[in-house]
Amino acid sequence: MRSLARCLITAAFVSTFATLASAQAWPVKPIRLVVNLPPGTTADLIARVVAPRLGEALGQPVLVENRPGWAGNIGVEMVAKSAPDGYVLLHSSGTSLTINPHLYKLNIDVAKDLEPVAPTMRTSIILVVRQDSPARNLAELIALVRANPGKLNFGSAGAGSGMHIATELMLRDAKIQATHVPYKGSAEAITALLGGQLDFTFDPGVAVPHIKANRLRLLAVARPTRSAFFPDTPTMAEAGTDVDMDSLFGFYSRAGTPREIVTRLNREIVRIMQTAEAAATLTAIGAEMVTGSPEEFAARQRRDRERGQHPR
Repeated sequence: MRSLARCLITAAFVSTFATLASAQAWPVKPIRLVVNLPPGTTADLIARVVAPRLGEALGQPVLVENRPGWAGNIGVEMVAKSAPDGYVLLHSSGTSLTINPHLYKLNIDVAKDLEPVAPTMRTSIILVVRQDSPARNLAELIALVRANPGKLNFGSAGAGSGMHIATELMLRDAKIQATHVPYKGSAEAITALLGGQLDFTFDPGVAVPHIKANRLRLLAVARPTRSAFFPDTPTMAEAGTDVDMDSLFGFYSRAGTPREIVTRLNREIVRIMQTAEAAATLTAIGAEMVTGSPEEFAARQRRDRERGQHPR
């Protein structure tokens, strides 16, 4: 028995030492950064700011891979099923991890299979129409939809996305009907709106340059208080419909990734998010920088998952 006990203790020591040694040597090969939304989306834009600078800091390339589809679940499941070694990371919106588990039958448990590494930004979705729309505010849009039940189209980044849920809440509260047209991401929805295939949509930030260029008209922001980027634009509640949908974006790894790797990634990502280039990108999409420890990020994710059971 003593011999067996000594063998078990030795094996545990060797395993622990090997794990620590591997973490200290990490990384020794390129890192894959999965974005679960298409190119040009807010998640993608920040990932492409962080990736090259993170690669410089770590001494290995960080390669961005867009894996959109199924409201972001495809990319999430890919990372959740990867090895817990820090070589596959995820940059995602919060809704994919806080609301989707309540809407879809996933093959993973996001609370157990993903490790929150570092938050990057918070976005609040905004309600937009084309400049040639007869609706100049939320009340006029609601009246327009009411006068044409089921005939106006709205877009989203997929069924169950934050854009979709926000619109359904607005339609329910106003007791009106419109037709949902799902896309693979917010960038595609904005392109469709500009092209006349949609009449209105909520958006997490891709629309901001088009608003500034007077191609799109901003009607309201879906947040409790007015946006610092659009201080003259009313909130949905101020405009008469109480819709509050924000999303905390961030980096994740596979659960079980060595703590030394998670801590190092967090430190580097926080530093990069505080650079002038990251700040300029956030301003361009109307997003707020958010930084914090892995523990703080995990706590926020737990709160948001609980809120996601009854989104408002």
